[in-house]
Amino acid sequence: LSSLKKFDEIKKANQAAAKKLVEDQLSSSSEDDDEDAEIKQGKILDKTFTIYTSQTDGDASELERTRQYMNEAFQSGAMTCLICIASVKRNQAVWSCCGCFCIFHLVCIQKWAKDSLFLVSSPLTDDDFGKKDYPWPCPKCRFEYKRSETPSRYYCYCGKVENPPVDPWLVPHSCGQICEREFKPPCGHKCLLLCHPGPCPPCPKMVTTTCHCKKAKPVPRRCSAKAWSCRLPCGQTLLCGQHACENPCHPGDCQPCPRVSKQRCICGRETAERLCASPQWQCDQVCGKCLPCGNHTCEQVCHAGPCGDCPRSGKRSCPCGKTKFTLPCTEDVPTCGDSCDKVLECGIHKCSQRCHRGPCEICRQEVEKQCRCGKHTKRMPCHKPYLCETKCTKIRDCQKHQCRRKCCSGNCPPCDQVCGRTLGCRNHKCPSGCHRGSCNPCPETVDVKCNCGKTVIKVPCGRERTIKPPKCKQLCSRPPTCHHSTQEKHYCHFGRCPPCRQPCQKTLTCGHLCPVSCHDEALVKQTGSHQSAGPWEQPSEPAFIQTALPCPPCEVPIPVECLGQHEVSPLPCHSANPYSCKRFCGRLLDCQNHTCMKECHHVTKLNSTADGKKAGPECSQCEEECTKPRPAGCPHRCVLPCHPGDCPSCLQMLKIKCHCKLSVLYIECLKLTSADLKEKELLISCRNQCPKELPCGHRCKEICHSGSCPLNCSQKVKLRCLCKRLKKEVQCSKIQEGQVSLECDALCKEMKRKAHEIKEAEAKAALEEEKRRQQAELEAFENRLKGRRKNKRRKDEVEVEQSSWQKYKNLIMLPVFGVAVVMV
Repeated sequence: LSSLKKFDEIKKANQAAAKKLVEDQLSSSSEDDDEDAEIKQGKILDKTFTIYTSQTDGDASELERTRQYMNEAFQSGAMTCLICIASVKRNQAVWSCCGCFCIFHLVCIQKWAKDSLFLVSSPLTDDDFGKKDYPWPCPKCRFEYKRSETPSRYYCYCGKVENPPVDPWLVPHSCGQICEREFKPPCGHKCLLLCHPGPCPPCPKMVTTTCHCKKAKPVPRRCSAKAWSCRLPCGQTLLCGQHACENPCHPGDCQPCPRVSKQRCICGRETAERLCASPQWQCDQVCGKCLPCGNHTCEQVCHAGPCGDCPRSGKRSCPCGKTKFTLPCTEDVPTCGDSCDKVLECGIHKCSQRCHRGPCEICRQEVEKQCRCGKHTKRMPCHKPYLCETKCTKIRDCQKHQCRRKCCSGNCPPCDQVCGRTLGCRNHKCPSGCHRGSCNPCPETVDVKCNCGKTVIKVPCGRERTIKPPKCKQLCSRPPTCHHSTQEKHYCHFGRCPPCRQPCQKTLTCGHLCPVSCHDEALVKQTGSHQSAGPWEQPSEPAFIQTALPCPPCEVPIPVECLGQHEVSPLPCHSANPYSCKRFCGRLLDCQNHTCMKECHHVTKLNSTADGKKAGPECSQCEEECTKPRPAGCPHRCVLPCHPGDCPSCLQMLKIKCHCKLSVLYIECLKLTSADLKEKELLISCRNQCPKELPCGHRCKEICHSGSCPLNCSQKVKLRCLCKRLKKEVQCSKIQEGQVSLECDALCKEMKRKAHEIKEAEAKAALEEEKRRQQAELEAFENRLKGRRKNKRRKDEVEVEQSSWQKYKNLIMLPVFGVAVVMV
């Protein structure tokens, strides 16, 4: 059960992934993907060239060759390993040739170098195996590398970083750092680009340099073009020593003098017009001068200097060289008569003839010879080679074929048969001689064309099956397959043309033109009812059928008014019918007070002159009570239902309290609401005295009234002086206003003074009494400290003298109190 459950989960995941992949392939546009890739590639190139272009003020004309290599690095299938004929991917270790800058897989180039070294240093073809450091060549340009230069590790293009990480925002196999490789030819500067494939561009640095002839003033120029000509005559003396160079300022040595002059030959016999650059020349005549011997003449062709001695003078040897003779130059050297004894061509035997002129004969002695393979012997003349008929059975250096050469010495020659193996391209066979190891890459190139054939790119043979066709900038010339007379302009492509995106423009039934994109060739997904036989059956991909779809409903906006005539909205033409706007109807009902609360609906007009905002028979009927505002002060509702016009007068009685809130009055509502302010004041009054108190404490004398009571109190009150001895009756309002006051007289002041003196005397007596008491307490405290005697115990008595106030107090106070009683 667990296995089946796991199988079902994997099955569902695979089906979902396949479905998503199909949808992505159908929904995504390859052109859009290519445009995004081109934008990203352009950003990476600009980033790589930034430092260089900043030195050249934005001039990138010298970067075209490097740009081509970098474009190939980005183009799918353009970077191909010529050894295995496979694409070079971003995450694979590579090696780049420093001669042709071709990129190979690191594993492939290591195997290539190993095989090349083994073939070159094979002991079957060279006796010095292991003694020499044989080179191995690049598979493309044949640039030779030493054995020690065989790559063993994966580096970036500039060689700084080992195993550079894969970064989608860098050139593939690049480390992203500044290249800093020395320019070729060396100028002392280093490359300013970021780590890049291909050759470094010319040096962009500015240097000050003079022209070739050193006559002009130094000027600032690019280091890559620092050699320049001032175009002035060179003026240097030519090799002829007579003329000066007339060519414009040029690099290197001056050309030979182009002028023509009459020059004598070396011997001086002939004169001819020759180039001034080659004054010495030889004529075809033999010298012919008489030698010092006087018997012979010089046989040398036109020469300079003396002819020399006669070659036949001095001691001369016989032909065999054993005897020397001193003879005049007119006589020939005779033979000595001894045996020749020169070693013959066989290198073993000597010539047995007597001393003779001319070459020796061939060796005719019979010897027992061994054949070249060493298997047979035979007696035969020494000068004849002996080759047996035995064929060599050794395997040649190709390790495939036997030597089959008659009487082979064991040093078998290389195999002379054609290899004939199918190369990695699968199209051609190896034309090289039979060999071991991998065959050389196919040297052929194949043209990959676009659909129209006007754009062609050359790729290594074998890559035409996997590389994408080139992007053609020519417009597609196929006729349209839809109802349009012309199709949209698009570039040359393979497969069917993209769907037409032009407006359909077919006339619909409503009279409008169809505005959507052309739908004559729409892809419709066809879902079949096929059921899988089991989990082992692969799910079938959904089928898409190209068919013409009908025009969609017309979407042209048409202004349509709602049923209740509230608004006008643009609706699609196919659904342009009166509609309900979902608002309240809002038409005025017959009561003239309320509106129809139904949802927007159709209303029938009773006559042509009816108001457009008046309710119709379809509107609701008003069932509300009358809610018209009542007169100010009337708390009663209208007795009639909702009606047009004014409400009738209110005849009900109002129960209301008077102004003083003590009595309850019954008044007709109509009288109260229609009365003015004065009449309302009289109607609400109870006609009794106001019970409110004034601020002075007296009762208000007015009849029941509204608002606050008047402050002019007429009540009579008694006014006293400050000492309360004098009094007077005055109106209360005058006292409140501060108009009347009662001042104390002289008697009041005298009584006030005497009372003040009595008060001071009492205060003084109280103070003395307090001091006496404190003194007594002090003395008592001191006696307690001294101790007491039991037998002699006495009580200290302190005699206190009475003050004058205590003596005469009663005599003074009695008359004063008597006078006060009389005044009161």
